[in-house]
Amino acid sequence: MNNREGSSGGAQREGFRPPKKEDRGFRVNREIYAPKIRVIDDEGGMLGEMTVAEGIRMAQDRGLDLIEVAPNAKPPTCKIMDYGKYKYEQKKKQQQSKKNQIQMKVKEIQLRPTTEQHDLNTKLKHTREFLEDGDKAKINVKFRGREIAYQDMGRTLLERVIESLKDIAVVETPIQTEGKQMFIMLAPDPAKLKDIMRRKREKAAKAAQQKDVQEG
Repeated sequence: MNNREGSSGGAQREGFRPPKKEDRGFRVNREIYAPKIRVIDDEGGMLGEMTVAEGIRMAQDRGLDLIEVAPNAKPPTCKIMDYGKYKYEQKKKQQQSKKNQIQMKVKEIQLRPTTEQHDLNTKLKHTREFLEDGDKAKINVKFRGREIAYQDMGRTLLERVIESLKDIAVVETPIQTEGKQMFIMLAPDPAKLKDIMRRKREKAAKAAQQKDVQEG
């Protein structure tokens, strides 16, 4: 238990500056400064409204801490619990949240205004794989020397890319020119990607069933 944490508590007075809570994102014990608080005990029971000093005293009687869990409630809601245990649980939740977040990367595909169809098909295949992996794709059309005069060809090429991948991608950045290159940014469409992956799983399951039948 950490009863010395924060500065002195009690009702909020005129000209009173609230104790600064640490970067952990919640107030503990004497860092809590509301005139009245609603307190929940360590077993989840509602103890009702009281002053911060009364709440801290009740927590101390149990050998625990008073933690502000809902600062925006009226009055703020505090819970009696073990601060060290609560801090550990919050840290674990944050780590799990970060682990569950999709780390979206940006993969680049390079084209030329004169890129031929078979090369374009290969590039489109790679782009589709990137999008299916949940990554974004930046498609660049680079102009060399006098090719800069053929920007219409580059624009047409990028429009073909957009059309070819519209079943899985959304255009995050429309066609733009930057120096001697023209580019677009594509991102996977969550709804379309989910549908595509579902169909792939169904196809794979069907193929596996057919294989079992043939081998049987």
